[in-house]
Amino acid sequence: MAQFVISMHSAPSDHDTTQRLAKFVNACINQGHTVNTIFLYQDAVFHASPTFELATDELNIPSLWQNIANLGINLTFCITAAQKRGLDIENTGVFNVAGLAEFAMLASDADKWVQFK
Repeated sequence: MAQFVISMHSAPSDHDTTQRLAKFVNACINQGHTVNTIFLYQDAVFHASPTFELATDELNIPSLWQNIANLGINLTFCITAAQKRGLDIENTGVFNVAGLAEFAMLASDADKWVQFK
């Protein structure tokens, strides 16, 4: 079976991309593959912010990420992208802080790297 790393580049307002990522992760796991990490980059770092407000009729993004974390998948975000966007890197919920170089090393060890933009 394959080992995947995933990078997400879309902001939380892009519900379609976020849902496609979640479905892809679940399909990988159900088929016996491994997802080693999901790395949030560019505007996707806003997914790690606990301060954005959601309307009750919108996709529950924090719950979606919690469900993925419950699968044992490492959730990380780019510290530089987060700092450029003014995010609190100390209060990140289920996400861990990482650098782009760290993600590059994880990607080089994986069988597949899939990007969601």
